[in-house]
Amino acid sequence: MRSGGCPAGSGRALRLDPFVLPARFTASDAAADGRVRQVELHRERLVIRRSLAGMRMALNMPVSAFSGVAIRVLVGESEAAVSVALEHEDPALSLPLLVCNDTAEAFADWRAWANVLGLPLLVAEEDGVLREPFARLGKLRVERSRPRRRRRSALKRRRPSILLRRKPGRLTAATPVHRGEREIIARN
Repeated sequence: MRSGGCPAGSGRALRLDPFVLPARFTASDAAADGRVRQVELHRERLVIRRSLAGMRMALNMPVSAFSGVAIRVLVGESEAAVSVALEHEDPALSLPLLVCNDTAEAFADWRAWANVLGLPLLVAEEDGVLREPFARLGKLRVERSRPRRRRRSALKRRRPSILLRRKPGRLTAATPVHRGEREIIARN
């Protein structure tokens, strides 16, 4: 272990904490010697160290080079698991961040990783295609407009709130209409 601390992953399931960065962990790499690579994940950058045919190398990449944080369902022999991964256009550079059986924990970590790293949320379809679950315009999430709340606005003091509760009167067939009369006001 380098620079103190505990290893990032646990024995059976992989779980990295998005709020404890930088994180150092090992991940599987089919092309690397020993089929393992060392990963350092910071908020702004990622360093991958591995050995390939005896040559040691380090890839230093910004986090913005990744497509987003993806969630996918892994179907196994006994039970299904949920995976959260940092996805790259090159599948060899994608990194698992969480693998567990609890979907609520996976959704919470999925959103937390996206917020911490400033990357979009992605959902993996059954055929492996990644898509965004919400419509976006650049970094802005597009939603249906919500009605404006008047609680703490500057106009609250100028307009009475009783007008929001009262309904306007409606003319019906039973409403008396006085036509051809000179005065409606009664005098005593």
